Amino acid sequence: MNEGERESSAPQHEVLVIGAGFSGIGTAIGLRRAGIEDFLLLEAQEDIGGSWHANRYPGVAVDISAFSYSYSFEPNPSWSRAFPVGAELKAYADRCVDKYGLRARIRLGATVERAVYDEAAHLWRVDLADGTTVTGRFVVCATGWLTRPKMPDIEGLHRFAGDFVHTARWDPSVELAGRRVGILGTGASAIQLLPEIAPSADRLHVFQRTPNWIFPKPDVPIPRAVRKVFAAAPWTQRTVRQVTDTVTELGFVIAMIHYRRFPFLVQAGEAVSRLYLRSQVRGDRDLMARLTPRHRLGCKRPSFGKGYWRAFTRDNVSLVTEPVTRVTETGVTTADGDEYKLDVLILATGFHVLDNLPPFPLHGLGGRDLAEFWRIERFQTYEGTSVKGFPNLWFIVGPYSFTGGSWFGMIDYQVTHILRVITEARRRGATQAVVRPEKHDRSFRRVLRRQPNTVFAHDSCRGANSYYFDRYGDAPAVRPAATYEAAWRARHFDLDDYRFDRPEGGHRHATE
Repeated sequence: MNEGERESSAPQHEVLVIGAGFSGIGTAIGLRRAGIEDFLLLEAQEDIGGSWHANRYPGVAVDISAFSYSYSFEPNPSWSRAFPVGAELKAYADRCVDKYGLRARIRLGATVERAVYDEAAHLWRVDLADGTTVTGRFVVCATGWLTRPKMPDIEGLHRFAGDFVHTARWDPSVELAGRRVGILGTGASAIQLLPEIAPSADRLHVFQRTPNWIFPKPDVPIPRAVRKVFAAAPWTQRTVRQVTDTVTELGFVIAMIHYRRFPFLVQAGEAVSRLYLRSQVRGDRDLMARLTPRHRLGCKRPSFGKGYWRAFTRDNVSLVTEPVTRVTETGVTTADGDEYKLDVLILATGFHVLDNLPPFPLHGLGGRDLAEFWRIERFQTYEGTSVKGFPNLWFIVGPYSFTGGSWFGMIDYQVTHILRVITEARRRGATQAVVRPEKHDRSFRRVLRRQPNTVFAHDSCRGANSYYFDRYGDAPAVRPAATYEAAWRARHFDLDDYRFDRPEGGHRHATE
């Protein structure tokens, strides 16, 4: 290899992290803590924070306790509430970026259009929308799930002449007070939004496709004295986190993953939710029936709510359960022929999740397209993070990565996995790390063996309209494992499940 060839094969950065939400920030912090300094974060938005920068609708807040929704190594003693609002989460992201000196390593407005693996040079070439290309030895895809708003497939949607807004692209200039407002969707965003805007709207129609299981939200303020204790003795806050993590695991993850063994846990959760619904709608049996899900708890992600169900008892709020057939210039028409005149149409229809994987074209060994691989051979990964035939590439949020508990628990264990491989590649002097196909396939078979034991195998899930499922009937949005198990595997998987190579004299050589 001559000098020019050596120069062209050298990447601009050792690690490229795509995304500067909490997944990307956590990856970058992990790299710094591991002594890996040559990295760059590429962020498509104009600021960091991911979903907590993009989502600014009224009432936006975290839906699990903030004690669990934070990095385990970076507790935040300043949370004002047990379930803080979005602005506090964005401030936490900013604080972490500044504390760990990441600002200079983030390139904003950098939209990735595609990534291609260079087999000869053992690096990724990442093409950006501005026409530039950035190269990196290793790539971590940390683009998250809640980034690409999902527009419903409804006839005439863009013919609506009034104000039109998606919750993920909220426009604060849209006036709601005294106007006729319609909300399409009844997922997590709508559950938070409805109680906030119901008092000011003249009329508010909520168009429901599938009701959701909701639990009372213990959103209590955290007294200043408690916050001072957390700041002075961080172990106290870590103790609280252990409690909230355990409650989340037992109350949702274990019940969902081990449904066949512990069906009573799901049934108990449904009973609690029904009691909460009954207390909120004040004996209105018809309304309660229309708001009660027909699917098992866990078929889709449940939510904590504060005032959502009660909002339907207001005189100016109506629940519409007839399917929406089309949108006109003046409102919404349903299957029974009724037309609802609206001044404002709000889409609370969520995000592209599985159909946004991968979030941009990715081409690995032999030019193989990852989207095509997953489409033909089903979503699959090794330990929820890497894919056979795609060297030096990991996903923080990929198929079978999220356990259904804390998002940050997933980030912690995925970063642990990634750092172990990169560190080992450095130790061996390797420039390529690729999971061995037989180890990848074994990991996927383990996942498939477990799925029949989960709640996802229940017949009622077919009608849940859940983003957990793909066209094969698999549930790749959730890893059928407890977070503690996933974390243990990240710390103990055999590094020889990867093959480590380096180019020498124009040929690839495996390292020992």
